[in-house]
Amino acid sequence: MENFLTIDPKDTHAKTIYSYLVSAVASRPIAFASTIDKEGNVNLSPFSFFNVFSANPPIMIFSPVRRSVDNTIKDSLKNVYDVKEVVINIVNYNMVQQMSLSSADYPSNINEFDKSGLTMLESDLIKPYRVKESPVQFECKVLEIKKLGDKGGAGNLVICEVVKIHLNEDILLDNNMIDPHKIDLVARAGGNYYSRVADGYFEIPKPFSKLGMGFDNLPSEIKNSTVLSGNDLGKLASLDILPSISESDLFKKENSIVIDGSASHVLAKQYLKNDEIENAWKILL
Repeated sequence: MENFLTIDPKDTHAKTIYSYLVSAVASRPIAFASTIDKEGNVNLSPFSFFNVFSANPPIMIFSPVRRSVDNTIKDSLKNVYDVKEVVINIVNYNMVQQMSLSSADYPSNINEFDKSGLTMLESDLIKPYRVKESPVQFECKVLEIKKLGDKGGAGNLVICEVVKIHLNEDILLDNNMIDPHKIDLVARAGGNYYSRVADGYFEIPKPFSKLGMGFDNLPSEIKNSTVLSGNDLGKLASLDILPSISESDLFKKENSIVIDGSASHVLAKQYLKNDEIENAWKILL
């Protein structure tokens, strides 16, 4: 039986809650945000409280949090209040160390492009600069800033509309779509941890074309198997129509399979590991 540590955020220090949140909600994409103030001072800073929330219109949101130490706000947030524009640069493995350099708390008159050794590129439609080394750069207009609180650790949702996208051609497939391996993204986890996203990719076919039978329709002896995992059962439940008994018998005969019970579950598990779902069912039937 599983044991759980249960926490009430109201009774727990904000720093502890932050640690649990960023360690459990991971890995998170990184918005490498380039902003500018009214005097023309440039700021470049990464934020992992970030994601895309709409395609039409194209909307991204990132959230600079108030500093826990002294409850002050970051230069990036000050800047988007004054100049409601931002370039959200995507971070890949080749630039992650330079990105990390820029996250240091430099004074507002210091240009993090210079400190990190990254290259400023003029944007087409907005004032903030793009990061040349970034594989994808989103020029954005800030639509709204939603303050979530006044205490240290409180977020501020910077809601941005993408007005222009720049993609490095080196990351593209022949159809001009992004190759998930060529882009070589990095993402943020808890503590000092990052992940190199391409190392963890795997594919799951989307169950849109045909409705799977569902977990509830699995035979009880399969559903209660001590061999098959939840992921195994999920694959089995994704099939819409089971093979016939004659198909099952023919498959077993052709492959000299003479097993039943838990042994059949062990063999079916091997087929499921290779995504041979229909053949796994032929063994189980």
